[in-house]
Amino acid sequence: MQLLLLSSSRANGSDYLAPYMPLIEQTLKGITELLFIPYAGVSISYDAYLAKVKQALQPLAIKVSSLHQASEPKLALQNAQAICVGGGNTFHLLYKLYQLDILDIIKQRVTESIPYIGWSAGTNIAGATIQTTNDMPIVQPASFNALGLLPLQLNPHYSNVTLADFHGETRDMRLAEFMQLQPTTPIIALPEGSALKCTADNLTLLGDAGGFLFQGGKKTPLIAQADLSALLC
Repeated sequence: MQLLLLSSSRANGSDYLAPYMPLIEQTLKGITELLFIPYAGVSISYDAYLAKVKQALQPLAIKVSSLHQASEPKLALQNAQAICVGGGNTFHLLYKLYQLDILDIIKQRVTESIPYIGWSAGTNIAGATIQTTNDMPIVQPASFNALGLLPLQLNPHYSNVTLADFHGETRDMRLAEFMQLQPTTPIIALPEGSALKCTADNLTLLGDAGGFLFQGGKKTPLIAQADLSALLC
């Protein structure tokens, strides 16, 4: 597999996808066409979302098309050179993938050969389930089971910021609830600006922001370039 899983589309006030362009370019080396999946977009039209991604990736001189414009989505996936899945609402994204019956095709194509790039919701669905997403369940997918490209949970946009006089749960408290019920399942929390790269049996944390591993009731800091390949076993 060739996975590039970004925490976010921006970092520190950057332009869209700008912090990750070197990683994206490296992942798409030799690729001339990219198939974009826009279904996490809820407050933006799919056409507008496609235009946004096209503009961001224009320096790479890669043709970008969108699955929502394909008359035969399954055939479009079968012919795709690479797949890119944008951010937005993870529940709506997974709902659409089940509705179109394309979850297994995406997993098959990526497992066999083609690169997969995701950010935010697109990163969430690369894990085993979407049970550690930050998003509101505005729609009910057929299952919380996701692509399962990685045998673990993911939490993009990770931050444990606390506000004065706020009495709701922090991110760490929510992830602790998951660990209470599934103590052996690892969760990789990705602050904005960080990313995961997976090739073959190697999983590496990229970006200066580092990250965190939540597992067995413990939170462990992860440094940039950390080798997380053991979590694939």
